Amino acid sequence: MSSLYDSLTRWVEMQKKVKEWFDNIYDNVKKGDRLELILYTRIAFQHIMRTIKAFDNWLQDPFIISNIPREELEAVWETAHGLLKQLIELDIKHTSNVRDHLIKLEKEGRINPLLMDLVGESPRRREERERVTLSI
Repeated sequence: MSSLYDSLTRWVEMQKKVKEWFDNIYDNVKKGDRLELILYTRIAFQHIMRTIKAFDNWLQDPFIISNIPREELEAVWETAHGLLKQLIELDIKHTSNVRDHLIKLEKEGRINPLLMDLVGESPRRREERERVTLSI
């Protein structure tokens, strides 16, 4: 059992160090350029996914969950539910804001043409198609 306890201790210590690291870089990242914001946000998401995967592994292990008190499981559920709601709210807000911004850029003719080529008909293609249609 000592190897299990050692493993749990290492995990806790690693999480404390990661939390401290993110706390230390927070202000610098906020002041950083777009690339830094993207990279550090991705690092944060990667660590979130790693942590969630670890929780999920625990919840799938009958030997572990059979020894976790109900109160601890309730606390994990409460936190998971709060995180889920917060993540969904972030996704709704972010996706809506990006959609609205892209619509604005397209109307102003300032959207990156490569994006349009990747996801659909570009304004240039639409204009060419309409010109052909109108000339008939």
